[in-house]
Amino acid sequence: MVFPEYRPRRMRQNETIRSMIRETHLSPDQLVYPLFVLPGKGQREEVSSMPGVFRFSIDQLQQEAKECLTLGIRSVILFGLPEKKDAIGSGAYARNGIIQKAIKELKNKVPELNVITDVCLCEYTDHGHCGCLQNNEVDNDATLELLAKTALSHAEAGADMVAPSDMMDGRISEIRSALDENSYHMTPIMSYAVKYASAFYGPFRDAADCSPQFGDRRSYQMDPANSREALREATLDVEEGADVLMVKPAVAYLDIIRQLRDEFDLPIAAYHVSGEYAMIKAAAEKGWIDEERVMAETLLSIRRAGADIILTYFAKDMAKLLAK
Repeated sequence: MVFPEYRPRRMRQNETIRSMIRETHLSPDQLVYPLFVLPGKGQREEVSSMPGVFRFSIDQLQQEAKECLTLGIRSVILFGLPEKKDAIGSGAYARNGIIQKAIKELKNKVPELNVITDVCLCEYTDHGHCGCLQNNEVDNDATLELLAKTALSHAEAGADMVAPSDMMDGRISEIRSALDENSYHMTPIMSYAVKYASAFYGPFRDAADCSPQFGDRRSYQMDPANSREALREATLDVEEGADVLMVKPAVAYLDIIRQLRDEFDLPIAAYHVSGEYAMIKAAAEKGWIDEERVMAETLLSIRRAGADIILTYFAKDMAKLLAK
């Protein structure tokens, strides 16, 4: 048998050669670790549908943040669970709200940590939707002012970056204007530019206690069937002043990550969401898969698709694996 002159297996025969020509790399610098903050003191509660993920009271955040830094993870994103909820999500933009307090604590105790904040109302509204309501429908334009107030309150508390996840039309422009007018022009916006109405969010809603009390979010989050619309959404956010474009979820939308990477020169982020995490955990607990290898392969696929930044609950596990 005559072989072609080039034999691909020559460059796969051992780990030294494989690593030398490896095209895509993962680093802890590229990972963002989500943290859930709840009221009280001395609290560290595991999320039942997300093994290994915890909700922390503010006084417990410092230890978790320091562990992240030790592992080389320099960025976290905060989600808050307020003591009280109301129709307009006032806890989201309260000067002494749970996230505002958490930001101050982290920046005081662990100043080198990059603190990103989720900007949305769903965790703070008693109806669980991402904006204020008018006749049981989310009022887009009335919500914009509240989102801007929330982002500004986070910046005032010391947040390094804000990340609006609500999917209201025009919110990036409103937030950018509010930040700039109050001398926070250097605060970047990481926009959840392409966020789908996905079934993969279930465990997150357990963790953040933010399931809609009626209806669903399909009138403002994107239809999973659409890809061209993703480019329109991202283009609007670029024009309005976004600094980073995010795709959520990640694994089920690798094609969308690639489309944004090819179209835009801004950094691209991807959120490896709770359901994607929980499926790996559940299958590993059954002994059906090798958790470490599947975790690494999954996160590598997100990078290979074009993401510069990955938000993932596997951040600490992946950083530990990379350190081996």
